[in-house]
Amino acid sequence: MPILDQIQDDVKTAMKAGEKDKVQTLRMVVADLQRAVKEGGADEIAVLQSARKKRLESAQAFRDGGRDDAAAQEEREAELIQVYLPAQISDDELAGIVAAAIEQTGASAPADMGKVMGAVMPQVKGRADGNRVQAAVKERLTS
Repeated sequence: MPILDQIQDDVKTAMKAGEKDKVQTLRMVVADLQRAVKEGGADEIAVLQSARKKRLESAQAFRDGGRDDAAAQEEREAELIQVYLPAQISDDELAGIVAAAIEQTGASAPADMGKVMGAVMPQVKGRADGNRVQAAVKERLTS
C-alpha cells in the first residue's frame, strides 16, 4: 500500500478515535504528499523526511526560545512522521557503506567528502539522515 493511502487511512482512524493532534499532523503530511505528487516529485520518502526534518528544526528553535511546550509538540509530530519512514540503518552498516564508498572513489582527504557523499547517499536514501552520513564520512576521512 502506498504511504499516502496508509496515512489517509490512519487519518480516518484517528478521527474516529478523537485524536485531534494526530489528525492535524497527518493531514499536513497528506497535503505535503499530495502537493509533491501534483508537482511531479512523487518521492514519498523524501517528502516525509523533509516534513520530519522541519519539525525537528522547529523544535530546536522553540527550545532555544524557551518554549518547551511548543518544542515538545513539534517533537511528537516528528515521531509520528517517523513511523512512516523506513527503518534507519545501524551505525555499523553505515560505516561499511562509507568505507566501501571511500574505497570506490579513491578518497583520502576531507576535501574528497563530496565524492564520497555522492556515492553513499543513493545507497542509504531514506534509511539514514544526511547529517548522520556526513558525520560518518567526515570521521572516516579524518582518521
